[in-house]
Amino acid sequence: MTQIPSSEQPGSGTYPQRRFEPPPGATEVLLARHGQSQEYVQGSQFSLVDRQGDPPLSPLGHEQAKLLCARLARTRIDAIYVTTLCRTAQTAVPLVRELGLDPTVEPDLREVYLGEWEGGLFRKMVADGHPTALRMFAEGRWDVIPGAEPSAAFGSRVRSALDRLVERHADQRVAVFTHGGVIGQAFAVATGAQRMAFAAADNASISGLVAADGRWVVRGFNDTAHLKVT
Repeated sequence: MTQIPSSEQPGSGTYPQRRFEPPPGATEVLLARHGQSQEYVQGSQFSLVDRQGDPPLSPLGHEQAKLLCARLARTRIDAIYVTTLCRTAQTAVPLVRELGLDPTVEPDLREVYLGEWEGGLFRKMVADGHPTALRMFAEGRWDVIPGAEPSAAFGSRVRSALDRLVERHADQRVAVFTHGGVIGQAFAVATGAQRMAFAAADNASISGLVAADGRWVVRGFNDTAHLKVT
């Protein structure tokens, strides 16, 4: 049992502020967005995995991965998770090598399915200000894109995956290499915010959540202090 410092003994009359500490049984989830992936070239679709675009990391993305993993290696990590898409596994490689932990693939933390805009076309449509892209942001819904994953289904699978991680890793800290849409959805789950309120995590950023007793506590969002290249 942790001993209370003498200056904070009940009845001492002194109550200093204290650092946050996860309660017993809590799970710390560090959500790391993958590094920058290769650029989309109009007319040249990314290769697909289960119908989803699967571009590898760009040269910059590999450099970001090294900086991200060096930062994560400075804290205790009990498990590493990646998704079915190669950019997350590639981003995790430096940490896997440093810690000697085998990554676990969690398919339900893959990126939201973008329907007819898969394979890289999504980037062009957003950059061009396509009316559907503008409506997507205005309504906070990915599924205004033709054929895209329904918002309720996306939210359900992300929530289910997070619940499984929490169940498996009581009193542990896990590093989850995942995607921007997933991080945004995870924070919507944790805070009750609008679905796209947190859909702005940068490549190779770290966002932190703590789960305990059915509650979520936000510990950080879009931390990029470790990045020295942009």
